[in-house]
Amino acid sequence: MSDTDAAAPRHSLAEDILAIFIGTLFVSFGLAIFKQAGLLTGSTAGLAFLIYYLTALPFGAVFFVINLPFYYLAFRRMGWRFTVKTFCAVALVSALSELHAHFIHISMLDPFYAAVFGGLLMGVGFIVLFRHQASLGGVNILALYMQDKYEIRAGKLQMGIDLAILLASFFVVDVKAMLASVIGAIAMNLVIWMNHRRDRYVAWSAP
Repeated sequence: MSDTDAAAPRHSLAEDILAIFIGTLFVSFGLAIFKQAGLLTGSTAGLAFLIYYLTALPFGAVFFVINLPFYYLAFRRMGWRFTVKTFCAVALVSALSELHAHFIHISMLDPFYAAVFGGLLMGVGFIVLFRHQASLGGVNILALYMQDKYEIRAGKLQMGIDLAILLASFFVVDVKAMLASVIGAIAMNLVIWMNHRRDRYVAWSAP
């Protein structure tokens, strides 16, 4: 921990809990919008969408299982507190992404509108999680680790990986949905790229 971190205000446990709930609520609602519009995204959520579209297995359950192998890396590289918070965040997104459909249903949803709105919403949710030293596993853990270790911007790295996953999904969805999904990935990672900077936000939680 640096002198700057020591002097910075620290999040309380209550603030961390509330932030994780708010962040996962935003992300899961964005995923629910993508799911209803037949879109894809990147990271482990993108892989979960691929399996969901190909097998009809519940998205939430698939998303939870895919993230399990990444907790070891999170524990080794980011510490047990980060790992516990990330596990809780993944579990909440897995559950909430399935629950949203029981409370809201949109009869008409343009895929490009869904991509932009859902992508921006997920980007804000990720920022909330990142600022409280939590993530949603998978590529998020790798992106945060690379940023902390090698100063590679998390948004740029995640955007590149996400676009690669979307391109690999070309045969799963039609061209319109693919284009909208790419726009959604750009919108989400643009929010992260512009806002996830230590020089602009100094409050911290125990890693």
